[in-house]
Amino acid sequence: MESLLVSTGVVALAEIGDKTQLLAFLLAARFKRPVPIIAGILLATIVNHGLAGALGAWITAHVSPGIMRWVLGASFIGMAIWTLIPDEIEDDEATIAQRLGVFGATVVTFFLAEMGDKTQIATVAMAAHYSNPLLVVAGTTLGMLIADVPAVFVGDKLAAKIPMKLVHGIAAGVFALLGVATLLGAGSSLGF
Repeated sequence: MESLLVSTGVVALAEIGDKTQLLAFLLAARFKRPVPIIAGILLATIVNHGLAGALGAWITAHVSPGIMRWVLGASFIGMAIWTLIPDEIEDDEATIAQRLGVFGATVVTFFLAEMGDKTQIATVAMAAHYSNPLLVVAGTTLGMLIADVPAVFVGDKLAAKIPMKLVHGIAAGVFALLGVATLLGAGSSLGF
């Protein structure tokens, strides 16, 4: 259960101000159809984070526990630093939305925006850290929805009122704490 809760909280915090949340704002403003946008976010996230969770589980099975501890610890600390760097949406991701329907545009743009994004990398790391990658993927997907669904409904009005630096600082702190705890041996009962 810890893997579900930590994954949900970390991704929900890391996603605030992330480019996929900015994409949710953009799609909501352009199409004004929340249901297909939310359904597209859900499908894209399940597929993207499912692949990331599978990679994390594969890494766990093929990398020695000693090396895994250092890689995971460094990954979480790297995520802490990366979380402090603001994201911007790329123009080519936004133009895909003009060629496809609302649902299709959301699926494609969210999937592409998440490739190599900090929440996808965090999913790989947490799936490698925790013994249940399915709960991690469920948690990271829930975290994405917690951050992105309100963006679809309230758009830029909410974004202007959220203290992004504070939220990113909290998310970075959680990632850093996970990194230090992993380096100090937390999770050793899991074989790390």
